[in-house]
Amino acid sequence: MIEILQQIVNGIAIGGVYVLIALGLTTVFGILGIAHFAHGSVSMFGGYLTFFLVAGQGIPLVIAIPVALTAGVVLGMAIELLAYRPVRKASHINAFIVALGLTMMVEGLNLEFFGHEQVVIPTSFDRVFNIGGVTLPELRLYVILAAALLIAAMTIFVERTKTGQAIRAVAENRDAAILMGVNVRTIPLVVFAMSTALGVAAGIMVGALFAIAPGIGEGLVIKGFAVLILGGLGSIPGAIVGGIVLGITESLAAGFVSSAYKDVIAFLVMIFVLLFRPQGLLGKAS
Repeated sequence: MIEILQQIVNGIAIGGVYVLIALGLTTVFGILGIAHFAHGSVSMFGGYLTFFLVAGQGIPLVIAIPVALTAGVVLGMAIELLAYRPVRKASHINAFIVALGLTMMVEGLNLEFFGHEQVVIPTSFDRVFNIGGVTLPELRLYVILAAALLIAAMTIFVERTKTGQAIRAVAENRDAAILMGVNVRTIPLVVFAMSTALGVAAGIMVGALFAIAPGIGEGLVIKGFAVLILGGLGSIPGAIVGGIVLGITESLAAGFVSSAYKDVIAFLVMIFVLLFRPQGLLGKAS
């Protein structure tokens, strides 16, 4: 039982990262209908930038993180303005091609500016807590708390603020939102700023917990889309539940079967769920 609880705790930590990736993807997909494949590479940019600031420039982590998040907001807005906005009214295949091109471009920029070495963001969180036989490293605890805080902040923003209501209105019916006076030109900017900031936060967590290296972003964005499908496309609660379920499933598979098969088992669980609920765990049947 202790081993099961240990793997569940480990799974919650990585599941929090998946949730942040999925929330960024679901807001972009829900508002603009764009499969933003570059989201994983953008997340790695956040991790690389934080590593550069902390290890290369000696900037404290508590300062480097807000700087990286701010850079993510600016990058997200630039991506919307320069890449996706020009093809907004074109065929969906155009946005698809742009998304693939952005993935290669951002990955190339990461290689050019930060190199091809695997790096780990240094932290001073080296204590280990023991709770009823379950070990919880200090860093993992902070990752769980930070992910929970960001998830709660985004949920409150979307559900309780006027801008959040405007975002939901555009997602529900763009034409009706225009008639109600919503500025639909600024909403995509806000969505991409928020989405990229969440992605950067996830990249920082991956860089601190594990490591960041070329190619990791692609795997991360695949997991993000898997979470969307598992939880239900366009559902924020579904993204939260789906991310935690996928993270715990992977951790249990790695702990009791083999780490080599954790991805396979996690996706088998996703397929099994969809066989009985094609709309996802919390998605609505169309």
